[in-house]
Amino acid sequence: QVQLVESGGGLVQPGGSLRLSCAASGSIFSIYAMAWYRQGPGKQRELVAQITSDGSTDYSDSVKGRFTISRDSAKNTMYLQMVSLKPDDTAVYYCNVGFVLSDYKPVNLWGQGTQVTVSS
Repeated sequence: QVQLVESGGGLVQPGGSLRLSCAASGSIFSIYAMAWYRQGPGKQRELVAQITSDGSTDYSDSVKGRFTISRDSAKNTMYLQMVSLKPDDTAVYYCNVGFVLSDYKPVNLWGQGTQVTVSS
């Protein structure tokens, strides 16, 4: 069994910073894709950033230059460093990870979500 645990959300003032973490555990053979999504109030879930197994990254235009996605392969953990936060960044942030399990079965999982609120 594999699980994802997210942490790091909270309340921050505009212009502030937060770092989200997404830790994977279980019978993992490899991780081939990791991404952060978010869903703001009354909005659809949107892709924020993604990172491949070779470290290539991609960002939505709304966060480019402010957010940084990274991964620690040894810890099976992904991070999202967010700076210069704006009220429009307020959302529940979800990690999404594509695995190959130890029995070579591919699995895609979502984290439980962590609330980020940007407000003065």
